[in-house]
Amino acid sequence: MSTQTSPHGLIYMSGLGNQFSTEAIPGALPEGRNSPQRAPHGLFAELLSGAAFTAPRVENRRTWMYHVLPSAMHDAYRKIEQPAWESGPFGEVDTPANRFRWDPWPAPTAPTDFLDGIVTIAGNGSPEAQSGISAHVYRANASMTNRYLLNADGEMLIVPQLGRLTIRTELGVLGLAPGEIAVVPRGLHFAVDLDDGEASGYIAENCGAPFRLPELGPIGSNGLANHRDFLTPVAAYEDGPRDVKIVRKFLGKFWEGMQNHSPLNVVAWHGNLAPYKYDLARFMAIGTISFDHPGPSIYTVLTSPSTVPGTANCDFVIFPPRWLVAEDTFRPPWFHRNVMSELMGLVYGVYDAKAEGFVPGGVSLHNCMMPHGPDATTFDKASSAELKPHKVDNALAFMFESCHVFKLTRRSLEAVNRQLAYDTVWDGFAVPKV
Repeated sequence: MSTQTSPHGLIYMSGLGNQFSTEAIPGALPEGRNSPQRAPHGLFAELLSGAAFTAPRVENRRTWMYHVLPSAMHDAYRKIEQPAWESGPFGEVDTPANRFRWDPWPAPTAPTDFLDGIVTIAGNGSPEAQSGISAHVYRANASMTNRYLLNADGEMLIVPQLGRLTIRTELGVLGLAPGEIAVVPRGLHFAVDLDDGEASGYIAENCGAPFRLPELGPIGSNGLANHRDFLTPVAAYEDGPRDVKIVRKFLGKFWEGMQNHSPLNVVAWHGNLAPYKYDLARFMAIGTISFDHPGPSIYTVLTSPSTVPGTANCDFVIFPPRWLVAEDTFRPPWFHRNVMSELMGLVYGVYDAKAEGFVPGGVSLHNCMMPHGPDATTFDKASSAELKPHKVDNALAFMFESCHVFKLTRRSLEAVNRQLAYDTVWDGFAVPKV
């Protein structure tokens, strides 16, 4: 196998949703036509459409790719089992009206690549209806060798927690480390290599509208995540004959086929549907400089809108390092019940709204209208703290927030790492003397 890149090596182009043009061999992009009678260098043109052909121009996502061999050139696919990776509609078990928290999932002992290391915690919606999300963790100790994944059900937002990844896609290569995220569009072939021998993290598999930047509204033209900080790879391709396996996820099931060449054989491409990465340290946090605790929507990095205006199929929200300066205010999140459902993870550090028990690699789930908030220790500390400017530092938590209720899988409900005594963190509050 040989990997070809642009003359400048591995570089990136910035701008989420922008139009890109990139070629690994000079002259590989045709001039003036997307599918000329004969493409340059004998390549094969293919259109990847991430939206209906008639979608409004501002919503339309598509990319023209120029392959060494057509992606249609493969054997028939056969069904395989990936029992730990589940898809909607969920409903194998009843989801109790409780709060949930899990310790990190154990690392695999047998050789396990990124694909085999995916375990589903909860989800909603359905791939068939192209709505909802599934929340997963991944734990891996092997790279994907001569094996590739195509997810026809949804795009994948990858949040590393431990270990660096190299994500090889049809449109180029992304290096990813904890503190960064990557999004791989629906229908794009890719493989994941482990740079550090082992890796773990989180995934939001989004079957609904593609992630995009949220509107800023009264915030104005600056703040939160900026277009210029989203990075897209330049063209790079894998060439040469060899036998490879392709795993397709389709309607929640898994199918495997064989072919005699890598699917990552795109020499040039142009369009606005592409994988991208983002360094969460570049997020411009907004917060109160007077009083009261603002809602978590001000920490939204990406949003997948639902059919209801202002309501998200999924918001990807982070709680990054930031200054707290509010006066006469209980600064951690208050006690609350939401119509939106919240599934949280912790990349590193200590989450400022919990005293203990929520650790890096762990997960918590607070579904629609389930009361939650600070534990007794955090409440007592925040209620009596000196309200001088304070920086929340050395911690990064995030949330997948959805208008659809998260339904648990049997695997997560019965997991040995589930904290069965989670409800007790709210014990110990004293009755006030009224």
